[in-house]
Amino acid sequence: MAYQKVEIEFNGQTLTMETGKMARQADGAVVITYGETKVLCTVVSARKMREGQGFFPLTVNYQEKFYAGGKIPGSFFRRERGTTERETLICRLIDRPMRPLFPKGYMFETQIMPTVISADMINDPDTIAMVAASAAVAISDIPFEGPIAAVRVGRVDGKLIANPTLEQMELSDVEIVVSGSKEAVMMVEGESNFFSEAEMLDAIFFGHESLQPLIDAQTELAKLVGLEKREFIVAETDAVLEAKVTELAEANVKVAAKIQTKQERSAALGDNRTAVKEALAEEFEGREEEIKAILGSIEKRVIRQMVAKDRIRIDGRDMSTVRPITCEIGVLPRSHGSALFTRGETQALVAATLGTKVDEQRMDNVQGMEFKKFMLHYNFPPFCVGETSMRLFPGRREIGHGMLAERSAAQILPKHEDFPYTIRIVSDVLESNGSSSMASVCGASLALMDAGVPVKEAISGIAMGLIKEGDDVAVLSDILGDEDHLGDMDFKVTGSAEGITALQMDIKISGVTKEIMTQALDQAKEGRIHILGEMAKAIDAPRADLSKYAPRITSIRVKTDQVRTVIGAGGKNVRGVIEATGCAIDIQDDGTIHIASSDGEAAKLAIKMIRDLIQEAEVGKLYDGTVRKIMEFGAFVEIFPGTDGLVHISELDKERVRAVTDVLSEGDKVLVKCIGIDKQGKIKLSRKEALGQKMSEGE
Repeated sequence: MAYQKVEIEFNGQTLTMETGKMARQADGAVVITYGETKVLCTVVSARKMREGQGFFPLTVNYQEKFYAGGKIPGSFFRRERGTTERETLICRLIDRPMRPLFPKGYMFETQIMPTVISADMINDPDTIAMVAASAAVAISDIPFEGPIAAVRVGRVDGKLIANPTLEQMELSDVEIVVSGSKEAVMMVEGESNFFSEAEMLDAIFFGHESLQPLIDAQTELAKLVGLEKREFIVAETDAVLEAKVTELAEANVKVAAKIQTKQERSAALGDNRTAVKEALAEEFEGREEEIKAILGSIEKRVIRQMVAKDRIRIDGRDMSTVRPITCEIGVLPRSHGSALFTRGETQALVAATLGTKVDEQRMDNVQGMEFKKFMLHYNFPPFCVGETSMRLFPGRREIGHGMLAERSAAQILPKHEDFPYTIRIVSDVLESNGSSSMASVCGASLALMDAGVPVKEAISGIAMGLIKEGDDVAVLSDILGDEDHLGDMDFKVTGSAEGITALQMDIKISGVTKEIMTQALDQAKEGRIHILGEMAKAIDAPRADLSKYAPRITSIRVKTDQVRTVIGAGGKNVRGVIEATGCAIDIQDDGTIHIASSDGEAAKLAIKMIRDLIQEAEVGKLYDGTVRKIMEFGAFVEIFPGTDGLVHISELDKERVRAVTDVLSEGDKVLVKCIGIDKQGKIKLSRKEALGQKMSEGE
């Protein structure tokens, strides 16, 4: 492939797309440079399809090379190992809008590999990788109904910005990634600081308008390369077989589709499939996969028409009704906060745990070391859908759902300076029939309040769906799993009555207008408010006190020049406090010290020991000291930890003292009075002036 290059100006920076220089044996390879950030993306698609392949085997493997940022990995092996959470989330961002654009029937194994090879710490490479993935497929001979592009949208001082720098994002009150084609929005994911529905729509369509130059650049590069798309054969459905399956199955599908309980409905549909296969087994031997595909198409068509045309949902609800909700809190006695949230046949057990700085999660990535103080982990065990599986660790889906819930809840947390805890939430999905990530959001809000975390307000989440058949459009609130699978849009929205904290939208068709999205957002708000009302019946404000099992964190401040004293040589002083009290101690450079312990008396002792370390001598004050060293001219007495003063031999007694050892020995306890502090900070003490006196309670 000959070298080709396209260059455009995008938001004040030069963006270049190149092909024909790197990775030339891939079916498609593009390098995008934006600032000093570079992403190489390759795509390869197999020429032969696996026998019996029934789905499109697309994999996206995004990777950030540490050398891109001039770093060496912090792992033991000093090399990139596995996939980080951030990389997994970006893989999903790339996969979700691109997968629907490969033509129906194309089932050849395809691998897209975006790799960050240079990172300038100014421009986030994730949206660049999304564009590079589309460009690599667009210039190749792989069939593709793109290109698409993506931008991140931020807002600083009320002004929307496309692909803001990392520095600008620190000031932004919204962060959403918008991906789309020339004509339509394909995917949205992100968070906001309680944006209204109108503000969110403005941000989404601003993003769609902003990404158009990136689509035009890909189109131009594809024309320069000039490859024809490869042809492939899609097996045609046997009309005779389809008619016979329809005759045997359709009536029973219509009956089964109206069974409101998931397991009974699934069983009825399963029995119908089995009966049809058995009835046709002899006449159409060896064609079970074809029969299965036809049955799937019939079920999808019947249910979609039932919803869009007849306005009847699978479980009998109307379009906007939310399933019955029950909420319980405090269900786990030893957890710091817990909730059991049930909505229809979806249930999440959510626990909140409060920890200290040592519990923060260290994130080593190309941008640098980060420490997460808030984590939300989502688990989807196989039993929640009545299945068995050996997949015992979180996959990409679990990580993605957990991050959506984490973004949602993060917006309501107090500032870390005001509530200096590390917070971990775990959502274990116990039952699932759609919207388990939204159940996790609701459960997280309840568990945080049960734990006594002073959240700003409660939030809830709802999953919206869309079924569009011609001019018939149905926007569905609180969708079931089957409605998600058979629908044209999956739109999850979280927030309070005041605004949106996070959203995730995947659109499978191109005909979703701004009006339809407005209806979906408005309907979602109604559902969100209803769910909040049900949640408030369990708890409507954070508990006044933390769980007795949670650590108590007390914060004190010392002068910045006293931090070294508290730490001590090689950490000796702070280690002594920790060993004596069992408290966890976090010392900040600005002099803030957090003392954490579930034992109140231990925390008080730790505070006293720290204050003793930083005490400063006062002239005229009495001190109960310990003799640390005897010299010919006097004795050094420690008046508080780490601070000594000199009692000169002349200040030992009212009578003349011939030798210090006549009065004092090392280790003796002695009452002394501070009689002076010189310019160098040396403390002068007197035993003589303390004779006959007693320390008051405040000393």
